[in-house]
Amino acid sequence: MRVWIMVGSILGCLSVILGAFGAHSLKNILTEAQLGGFKTAVQYQFMHSIALILIGVLLGQTDEAAHKRIKRAGKFFVAGIVLFSGSIYTLTLGGPRFMGPITPLGGLCFMTGWIILAISIPKK
Repeated sequence: MRVWIMVGSILGCLSVILGAFGAHSLKNILTEAQLGGFKTAVQYQFMHSIALILIGVLLGQTDEAAHKRIKRAGKFFVAGIVLFSGSIYTLTLGGPRFMGPITPLGGLCFMTGWIILAISIPKK
């Protein structure tokens, strides 16, 4: 429970730092399209950081039977942040083009995490 809240909090803080970096340091360097992509990556990272904190809270509110699935959803959210947001950050900052096809895999991880989370809550 605690680890999910910590990971979500750290990734949330990092998204605020990256958002500030993009808004203040990159606005005169990147094109409007690149800056828009960077902002999208920050927003998705932030949203899913909050979802990770929610997972930590849910683990304290649900029975053991649901824990495995809820944790799996969290792992998909972390993978989504790394693959989706990470690949966009890398591409925006001039990283290798082979990172482009990785972005949709991150989006798929996000969707999978949400679906798993939806079916993980006990029907009590």
